Amino acid sequence: MPWKARTTMSLRLEFVKFALADASNIAALCRRFNISRKTGYKWIKRYRKQGYAGLADRYRRPKTSPNKTSDTVQKAILQVRKRHQAWGGRKIRKYLQNMGWQQVPAASTITAILKRSGCVDQCESLKHAAWQRFEADAPNDLWQMDYKGHFAVQQGRCHPLTVLDDHSRYSLGLEACSDEKTLTVQQRLTPIFQRYGLPQKMLMDNGPPWGSDKLHIFTPLTVWLIRQGIGIIHSRPFHPQTLGKGERFHRSFKAEVGQYCIGLSLKKCQQRFNIWRNVYNFKRPHEALDMQVPAERYQPSCRQYKDNLPDIEYAPDDQVRKVQQGGWISYQGKEYAVPKAFYGQRVAVRPTITDGLYSVYYCNQKIAQLNVKEQ
Repeated sequence: MPWKARTTMSLRLEFVKFALADASNIAALCRRFNISRKTGYKWIKRYRKQGYAGLADRYRRPKTSPNKTSDTVQKAILQVRKRHQAWGGRKIRKYLQNMGWQQVPAASTITAILKRSGCVDQCESLKHAAWQRFEADAPNDLWQMDYKGHFAVQQGRCHPLTVLDDHSRYSLGLEACSDEKTLTVQQRLTPIFQRYGLPQKMLMDNGPPWGSDKLHIFTPLTVWLIRQGIGIIHSRPFHPQTLGKGERFHRSFKAEVGQYCIGLSLKKCQQRFNIWRNVYNFKRPHEALDMQVPAERYQPSCRQYKDNLPDIEYAPDDQVRKVQQGGWISYQGKEYAVPKAFYGQRVAVRPTITDGLYSVYYCNQKIAQLNVKEQ
């Protein structure tokens, strides 16, 4: 299929940068960029010969074989984790080296293997991390999402929606929206997920459409995200520094492009957003990245977005309940409040180590807690 004309060069550059990175999956990238493999390999070949100039009908940078961790090493990693369930990537890596294993992968790779195998609860691990300065260990471990205010355009107002990878600062989405409604965000996020895959978790503030307030942090939008297997994290109220990387991105966006879009049409705003996003990702050195550009640290996620999902499967010991209208479930003959956003969904009730205290989960996200001794 042909490239979309409005961003031809930026799309080709983005595709090639991802394709030529270690462990890339060319076939999957072609599907995400809506081109054939023949077309994809053509641009790779031209870029290798002529660099960026080759993308104007020609590519550079040597293409390497995917550096995939062998099945034997992955099996050994999971066996160590099974024996030592509190060990993380660094401990497992050192242990395998001490045991005489050759070509042990990096600690971040081991952590990624543990995550893909379901050995790490992403949301719980982030809750125990310090809220001061932090950086996700790898691309797609955490995305930050926010709106950058709004400004007047020819018809109505423009609400810039931003999606940023925490580890690389790569701008995954910069969308000129006409409002901040759930459907609008979902429609803009879907093609982003289709192109870059799914993150392990997403961080956002407590405002709509992804939150109402501190006591009502779940909305139809966050329910949709959780159903895709994305852990939801909300920033602490009145602590914008939690979304510090997004705030810094917004400052650059406003200074370099946003202020020059006032009074334009939404279409023209999006065109300017696309041009600036390409410069930000591939050309603009970032001080927090030791003057690298975000594209040098980013790779698409291996977790693919799916339109049609299988039914949710909970553990055999889980007590499964259906959320009733108004936000409540019945357990042990009594009614307990749960977030209203999960109306109609099946949730699991699990005991905790505290007698009489139970946790309520939707997929892998904890959404409520029950105390049967209080009633």
